Formats: sequence, C-alpha cells, structure tokens
Amino acid sequence: MLPHLDAAFTLAKWLLGNEQDAEDVVQESFLRAYRFFDTYHDDNSRAWILMIVRNTSFSWMRRHYAVSATVSFDEELHSANTTPITANLPTPEKDYLDDITRKQINHALEKLAMPFREVLVLHELQGLPYAVIANITGCPIGTVMSRLSRARKHLQQMLQQTLREESSSCDAKKPKP
Repeated sequence: MLPHLDAAFTLAKWLLGNEQDAEDVVQESFLRAYRFFDTYHDDNSRAWILMIVRNTSFSWMRRHYAVSATVSFDEELHSANTTPITANLPTPEKDYLDDITRKQINHALEKLAMPFREVLVLHELQGLPYAVIANITGCPIGTVMSRLSRARKHLQQMLQQTLREESSSCDAKKPKP
C-alpha cells in the first residue's frame, strides 16, 4: 500500500481542496485499508486504495464541509498577469511564469465540479485507465469517458476566459496617446 501513498494524497488533495484535510483523509483511508486487508482479493492494489481514499474523502466532506460546498474565488490569483513563455527567457523568469501558469491551471481545476475534477485527476495526474477509474468511481466506462471529455472542455474554457480577462486588464492599463 505504501507505494500508492503519493497517489492517494494527490487524489485526496484535489478532492478536498487542502493539504491538511488530505493528510487526515489519507491516514484514515490507510487505517481502513489495513483493517479490511483480509477482505482484499483483487490484483490492483492501487485502484483499491484509491477507491478507499475517494470514499473516505466524500465521507469527510459530508461530515466537515456540510455548511458550504462552494470553492472560494481568489481575485488575486484569478487576475494574475501572465505572458507567453518563450524558450529564451532566463531561468528565474521562466520559473516565475511557470509557477503562475501552474497556479492558474490549479485554480481552474479547483473550480471544476467534483465529478469532472475527480476523473480528470485520476486519468491525467494519476495516469489510470478508464476501466480502473470506472471501478474506483462506480460509474460505467462511457460515463468516465464523457466526464473526462467534458472536464477537459470546461478546463479549457476557464483558462481561455482567464487569458481574455488578463488581456483586457493589460489593455486597460496601457497609457492612451
């Protein structure tokens, strides 16, 4: 189970939205897995532990996040100014711009509805095939594929909107002749 600790933490972090809760959920998930290890009869331990992490995350959200199921909007992060990254930029500037881009992608990913975010994280970040994701989520493979397609489309639209807003923000700041 320990080889899957990073994957479990990544999934929990994306489902819950913060690292502290993700650490708690992963710990609780591994305790559950240990407790029920004698009932495990599958050959894919990664899918099994990720299914436990997913279910534990949803239970955690019901217990701890019952008041609000919305993601807060971070104006500063959303309006960050970025420019295209070119290959000839010095490393510190490139690192800075990469960090801003990564934050924008993470912010857009956090805004995705849970079913879309879940399959996107499992497929794109964890590299799991559709069949394993279907097993983890309890959805048919067609639903997983549909959600993944829609998640990519929503993510693309959000990132394009961010770029449009930043572009218009930059245009508004230019001095007029």
